[in-house]
Amino acid sequence: MAIHLDYPSLNPWSAGFLQFDVKLGDLDHNLQKVRDGLARLQPTSSAVVVLPEMWSCGFDYHNLAGHSARTPVVLAELGQLAAKGKIHLAGSLPEKVEADGRVLYYNTMYLIGPEGICGSYRKQQMFGPMAEDRHFTAGHNPQSINTALGPVAALVCYDLRFPDLTRLQTDQGAQLLVVSAQWPKVRWEQWRTLLIARAIENQIFVAACNRCGTTGEVEFGGHSMVVAPDGTVLAEAETGEEAVLVQLDSQMISEIRSRFTTVGVSPYRRPDRDKVVGLDQLKMIVDHYKEMGRRVVFTNGCFDILHEGHVTYLEAARRCGDCLIVGMNSDSSIRTIKGPDRPVNSEGSRARLLAALGCVDHVVMFSEETPYNLIATLMPDVLAKGGDWPVAEIVGAPEVIAAGGQVISIPLVENFSTTSLIEKIQKTD
Repeated sequence: MAIHLDYPSLNPWSAGFLQFDVKLGDLDHNLQKVRDGLARLQPTSSAVVVLPEMWSCGFDYHNLAGHSARTPVVLAELGQLAAKGKIHLAGSLPEKVEADGRVLYYNTMYLIGPEGICGSYRKQQMFGPMAEDRHFTAGHNPQSINTALGPVAALVCYDLRFPDLTRLQTDQGAQLLVVSAQWPKVRWEQWRTLLIARAIENQIFVAACNRCGTTGEVEFGGHSMVVAPDGTVLAEAETGEEAVLVQLDSQMISEIRSRFTTVGVSPYRRPDRDKVVGLDQLKMIVDHYKEMGRRVVFTNGCFDILHEGHVTYLEAARRCGDCLIVGMNSDSSIRTIKGPDRPVNSEGSRARLLAALGCVDHVVMFSEETPYNLIATLMPDVLAKGGDWPVAEIVGAPEVIAAGGQVISIPLVENFSTTSLIEKIQKTD
C-alpha cells in the first residue's frame, strides 16, 4: 500500500550554483567572481545558489588565521547580496573558534538568507591527502539548517562519501541538500555518481557546486550539478566557469515518496552485544580498519556505574578518530585495584551498557591491572585518557607516540564519578 506523506510546498523556488576557479589567497578576486556570477544569473527570490568549498581563499593554509579573521566581513557582504535579491547563498569558508585556551579552525558551510545567516554546518570528515586533518578540526553533531524555505541539509566535499550524514539531516525534514566542494578532476565520475546516489536514497533535491581550474598540480573537476529526487540530472556544468539556476517542483518529493519511501526507515542493523569482542578478533578488525585508512582511538576504564561524565568523555574520544575501542577492566581486575566490594555491576553488564552507546564501536575486556597488552597489540592511532592523568603516567603512551600516534587528554565533567555515586547511594540507604 502506498503511503501518502504531506510536505510543505516551497514553490516557487529554484536552486543552482556558481562554478568558478578559486584563486588561492585572493579574497577580492573571488568575491568579485561571486558578484559577477550573480549578476549574470539574476536569481529570483526563493533561489538557493551554492558556491564552491573554501571559495574565498582556497586552501591557503599559510594564511589561514588571516583569512578566517576576514570571514565575518565576507558573510556581511553575502548578507547584502542575499538581501538585495531575496535569495539564499551557501558556501564554505574558514571559521576560527577560541575554546578552552585553544584556537580551532573549521571548514564551515554557511547558509545566508535575506534576513542574514540562517545557520552553518562544519565539515565532518577531513580529507587527509589535502592535509585538512593537520589544519582543521572536524565538526560533529550535524544538523540541517532552518531557513524560510524549510530545513536544508549541507555537506562539504569529502562528506559526500558518508551517506549517514545526509540521511541524518533528511530525517530532520530537509528536502534540499547543498554541497560545496573542491573535488579533483581525476575523480569527477565518482563525484557525479555520489551526488545522484544521495538524491535517490534520500528522495531529495541536490544542488552541488564544485570549483574548476587548477591550484598547483591539482586540477579540479567542475561538473557542478542539480539533481532531482529520482536521480534525474536537471543541470550539469562542464569543466569551465558556469552559473546555472534551475526551477524546482517540491511536489515531486511528495509524489515520489507517496509511491514508496526510504526516508524514516532505519533498520536495526546489528545487536549491540556484537560490539563486545575478544582481543584476537579485535586485532583482525583493527588491522582491517588501518588498511582502509581509518583512525583508531583507544581508551579504557572500569565504567562500573555508567554516568553522564562517562558518556560525555566517550563521545569526545570518538570524535578524535573514525572508530572508538573501549578497553574495560574485568571483575577480577577491578577487585585487584579497588578492593573486594567492587565492581558493583558485573563485567557482562558493564560491557553490554558500553556497547549500547552509539559512540562506542568495540568493547574488549582485560584482566590485568593495566591495558598495556591491549595497547601494545592493537597500537591505536590515538590513545585517549581523562584530563586527570598526566601524559607521562598514561600506560602505553610512549609506545603509541613512538609509533607515530597521538596521546590526547580529555577534560572530565565535574561532579560526576562512580565513587561519589556509590557514596551517595550508601548514605541514602
